[in-house]
Amino acid sequence: MFQLLITFVSGVYTLFQRTMPTNILIRATHTRRGLKWGVTAMLLAVVYFVVAAALAQWVADGGPGWINLIVLVCIWNALKFLVNGPVTLVRLVRVRVAERRYRAAGVASNEELSVS
Repeated sequence: MFQLLITFVSGVYTLFQRTMPTNILIRATHTRRGLKWGVTAMLLAVVYFVVAAALAQWVADGGPGWINLIVLVCIWNALKFLVNGPVTLVRLVRVRVAERRYRAAGVASNEELSVS
């Protein structure tokens, strides 16, 4: 029973990671080419917060209650983008430092070979 539950949750997680637009975008910002766009993608959090506020106001003015679920999804996506920005910035700095070290080590070893 427990294994069946884990299998089901794993399948739903995989489905959401492959099909939901925000998950695809966040995954794309974690690639080497996409790291530089992580902080810029944080601006989408503002859009999600504005949409959530507008929908919450609609519900407060007498709109259908199920819209609160969309408000929660918008807030969740905004928080994902807010956290993703600093994470990608730290990863970008780490990658650039590692690349600089690699290039410096490569240049040093090439200079030693040409001097000998």
